[in-house]
Amino acid sequence: MLLGGIEGGGTKFVCAVGDESGRIHQWVRIPTIDPAHTLDAAITFFKKQEVLRNERLAAIGIGSFGPVDLDPASEHYGHIMRTPKEGWAFTDVVGPVQKAFPDLAVGFDTDVNAAALGEHRWGAAQDWDTFIYLTVGTGIGGGGMLAGRMLHGLLHPEMGHVLLPMREDDPLERGVCPFHPNCLEGLACGPAIQARWGAPGETLAPDHPAWDLEAHYLALALVDFMVTLSPQGVILGGSVMHQRQLFPLIRQKVRALLNDYLVHPRLETLEDYIVPAGLGDDAGVLGSIALGQAALDAERERGR
Repeated sequence: MLLGGIEGGGTKFVCAVGDESGRIHQWVRIPTIDPAHTLDAAITFFKKQEVLRNERLAAIGIGSFGPVDLDPASEHYGHIMRTPKEGWAFTDVVGPVQKAFPDLAVGFDTDVNAAALGEHRWGAAQDWDTFIYLTVGTGIGGGGMLAGRMLHGLLHPEMGHVLLPMREDDPLERGVCPFHPNCLEGLACGPAIQARWGAPGETLAPDHPAWDLEAHYLALALVDFMVTLSPQGVILGGSVMHQRQLFPLIRQKVRALLNDYLVHPRLETLEDYIVPAGLGDDAGVLGSIALGQAALDAERERGR
């Protein structure tokens, strides 16, 4: 069964075709420019793949940067809502894909919920039914599952916008988020690191003071999520988390902040509790493929 996935990020769209086993057959990276050109390029990729493989797609899943409207009863369902990404506010993402493939099931969720679904299906969260996936990159977003169901409610989680106290020695006067002066995203995303230290994070040495401050902000947020949702584990992905020296720093700071309040064997070292994405940078696009499969399964269930 041929399935399509779109991981729609603020910097790039990653489109792939794969199957229900989690195998990617072909993929392409498309720069996130204006909506019309970006979505058209994505649709063209899938149409070409159908021709090349002489096989019709069974479903497409879309995991998009947000915030997005996930309520099927809403007039804005399938839209990106009030995003700081220039030119993308109130963009219909699902509509053009559904129009191009009118007979397909189209799944839709946030990019981080898609990544969480991918990790649950094939990655680090296969043994968990309540967990958090946090991506730390150009922005910061969080998703996950609660008792085996994707985290949804009135809207969807915006974990990157929890408010944190700024550390006194932070060189920034305020975070880089245009909406909040001191939210997690504004203080710990990739652009915040560059604004604070005058260089991209990937160019900074592993022992640079940037990483202690980065771990501090991430640990503050993780403790809040842990005591609120009681997850069985936390997965950290995204480009900033390629800096593997962050993981022991974050675990150390989380343990100190918890101060032995939560008691469980897996919380003693946090080695298998706060972990990198098992699917690496493929978590988002594989999760989007899984979204497509889930939409197809739901459609078949309704047809019974």
